[in-house]
Amino acid sequence: MFRPSTRQNLPSSSSNPALEVKVNKRHSGIGAGSSGPSSRYPYRLNFYERPPTLDITLEEFETFAIARLRVLSHIESLSHRSLPYPQLVSAIQSYTKQHLPLSSNTARAVNLDEERRRDEIGHWVLRLAFCRSPDLRARFIRSEVALFKNRFESDDVHERAAFLRSLEFDWQVVNESEKQTYAEQLKSCMWGQKDDAFKAESWFKVPWYTVPDLVGSRRVYVRAGMAYVPQSLQISLVLQAFSSRLEKALELTAKNLPRLDEDERLGPVIDHLASSFLSGIGATDYQPADGSGNGSAVTAEMVDDVARKHFPPCMRNLYERLKRDHHLKHFGRLQLGLFLKGIGLPLDEAIVFWRRMYGSTMSDDKFNKEYKYNIRHSYGQEGKRANYPPKSCQQILTQNQPGTQDSHGCPFRHFSPDNLITFLSNSYPQLERSSPEMKEIMDSVKSTHYHVACTRVFELTHGVKKGEGLGEGESVGHPNKWTDRSRELERDVLEKIKKKEDSDEMQVDV
Repeated sequence: MFRPSTRQNLPSSSSNPALEVKVNKRHSGIGAGSSGPSSRYPYRLNFYERPPTLDITLEEFETFAIARLRVLSHIESLSHRSLPYPQLVSAIQSYTKQHLPLSSNTARAVNLDEERRRDEIGHWVLRLAFCRSPDLRARFIRSEVALFKNRFESDDVHERAAFLRSLEFDWQVVNESEKQTYAEQLKSCMWGQKDDAFKAESWFKVPWYTVPDLVGSRRVYVRAGMAYVPQSLQISLVLQAFSSRLEKALELTAKNLPRLDEDERLGPVIDHLASSFLSGIGATDYQPADGSGNGSAVTAEMVDDVARKHFPPCMRNLYERLKRDHHLKHFGRLQLGLFLKGIGLPLDEAIVFWRRMYGSTMSDDKFNKEYKYNIRHSYGQEGKRANYPPKSCQQILTQNQPGTQDSHGCPFRHFSPDNLITFLSNSYPQLERSSPEMKEIMDSVKSTHYHVACTRVFELTHGVKKGEGLGEGESVGHPNKWTDRSRELERDVLEKIKKKEDSDEMQVDV
């Protein structure tokens, strides 16, 4: 397969030119003037059967995989949110276009080779990360099949047909004589379509076990162990072939992975990708709010109001515990403190906030000696002066697991079911204990889809249409994104009210 290397140390020659392809403008498409496909990537669709034999940089190894991971995680999240199929398709297309674009051969002004190279490398890197356990393999295959299906259905018709011909499937074509012999049975599988549709339809014969979804839904005629599949349902055959080949390839990768002489630099990257996928959240970038001039700055006085309106459950829990006990343990202070920093609480206001929250339980001298330094450190003003970002959902779910006396963590993962229901119903009046919505949330928690449950809480508490999430179907992947979107929705409402008032005043004046 490919060999990661640093950009500065790309080898100048290869011991086996037939197996190695250098990352240069001619082969990778970087900076290439032509936008047409190369012989390596003739089609937009790909079964990923030929490993890429090329050198890539460590940066590409990680960034290409993260881009694909983000898409697969989003697809898995959407699949557990019971969305109407058209809405699901639209959400996947919108997200992939942003994070993993892949154009057809007819696209103009697009570097097709570079898009397809990025897509291919990302897939093969994720194979290394997700071949390690049956659970990882199953979840990876489901998401990859969903992504392939979305691309297959949206692909150019002629290009898709050429791609299928290149795969050389061993499907048996049903001739006209056999079609007429079983015409009555085949028509019954077409669910009331007219005779003209039957005459225009062509059929394939495949072993019945290769299309279990069609057999289970009674959409094919089965005889002598063979299923008669119409051309209109060809996608089921293709998806089954894609799934079975990928499953076998992952099992083979798992067997051979220990034998690979892996670069020690790859281990942490692969482990991080796997843990991100297991927690149900792809790597999420977040840029903390800039409190200067965009209306997002928060003062110590404002925190209580912002918490009541805009805090996600994890931060709402920490804030309420801090108000009640006037104390949080280290990881709780760190989780809440970095979150407040991310929503725009400046350092001087943070010091005022924390001093006020500790109240009379702590002297000024003790606060200055034991706590003020840590606050300044989290803002990059002490120690190595690192600018620590707010913790993402993945970090909260997987790092520094809370003990019985701790308050940090994710309520959806770390609370008992009864405590979670009580907490949600007390914190969010829109959620009643015995409501169908609460049951839906708890079902997601039971299935360990914590981000799906959190996203549903956001939708219900903000009057957002089911499936919209934080916007365009995005799931909650970061506490600060919840708050930013919540405050944005509030600003939109206030602007509409102001415009309406201004309009009413103009009418009165007239």
